[in-house]
Amino acid sequence: MHFKSLGGTCLFLPRLLMRLNYPVVFPLNQISFVGEDDSQYFCHLYGRRFNVLSQTYPFPADDEEVRRSELHHRILQFLFGGKNYVGPMKEVLTPREGKERCRILDLGTGGGFWAIDLADEFPTAEVIGVDLAPIQPREVPENCTFELCDLDQFFLPYPSEHFDVIHARFMHTGISNYPRFLNEIARMLRPGGLVILIEPDTEPIADGKTATELTRSGQPSGMRGWFALWEAYAQCLRDKRIDAKVPAQLSTLLTNTRAFDKIVTQEGNIPIGFWPKGLKKY
Repeated sequence: MHFKSLGGTCLFLPRLLMRLNYPVVFPLNQISFVGEDDSQYFCHLYGRRFNVLSQTYPFPADDEEVRRSELHHRILQFLFGGKNYVGPMKEVLTPREGKERCRILDLGTGGGFWAIDLADEFPTAEVIGVDLAPIQPREVPENCTFELCDLDQFFLPYPSEHFDVIHARFMHTGISNYPRFLNEIARMLRPGGLVILIEPDTEPIADGKTATELTRSGQPSGMRGWFALWEAYAQCLRDKRIDAKVPAQLSTLLTNTRAFDKIVTQEGNIPIGFWPKGLKKY
C-alpha cells in the first residue's frame, strides 16, 4: 500500500496487527517513521510529558492524558446514546461498485479510541488518525493507521477531496486560526462527504445560566471558585492567541465557509461532579 501526501509518495511495509512504525507528516511533507524509541517526540515540563511539534496546544501527552482522552470518548458515547457519531455515517461509508475505498480522517485523534472504534465498525474503510504525539496503541485494526502532524498550519498535507468522513473534536484549543482550519477540512472532504465537529464550550452553567450571565446579574451561584478557574483557563487560551469563543460560534463559522450544503447543530450538557439523585439522566 502507498501513502500519498502532497509532496511525494511513501511506501509502507505490509501492515500487521502490531504496528511498530507509523509516519510523521511535517509541514514540508517530509515523511519519517516513529519506531519503538519515540522519545524525540516528547519533552518534560513540571513533571508532565508534552509534545514537541506544537507550542500552541497546551495539554500534556502522557499516560494521564491518554486516560483523559478515553474519558472524553466515553462521555461523548454517553451523549450519543452509546454510539460514536451522529449523522448519516453508514450511508456515506457504504461501499459502492466502481468507487474508491472509503476514507476516514480523525483530526486530533488523541489516544486513538474513536479511530479504532470506527475501524472496527467499518472494516472496508481506511481510517487515519492524526495527532501531535505518538500516544496511540501500536496494536490496531489492519485498516487503521496513525500519523503525526501539527494541524495548526496554513496548508494540511493531505490531498483535496480525499476523505469521505472527517472528524475533529476538542480541537480549537490547539488551532490559532479556526476559520482557516475549517476551510482546510472543506478542501479535503469529498463531495457528499460528512464532517463531524465537536467543540466543548467550557463556560460553566449553573441553574441554566452561564457564568457570564450570573456574574453580570450579581446573583450568587455558590460556584465562585469554578468561575475563577474557567476565566483563568480562558485567559491562558487568549495568551496563546486561541479564540475561546469558537465553540459558541461553530455553526456561524461553518456557514461562513460556504462549503457545506447542510449544517446541523446539536447541543448536549455534560454534568460536572455527581448527578443529583432523582433527576433523569439525558
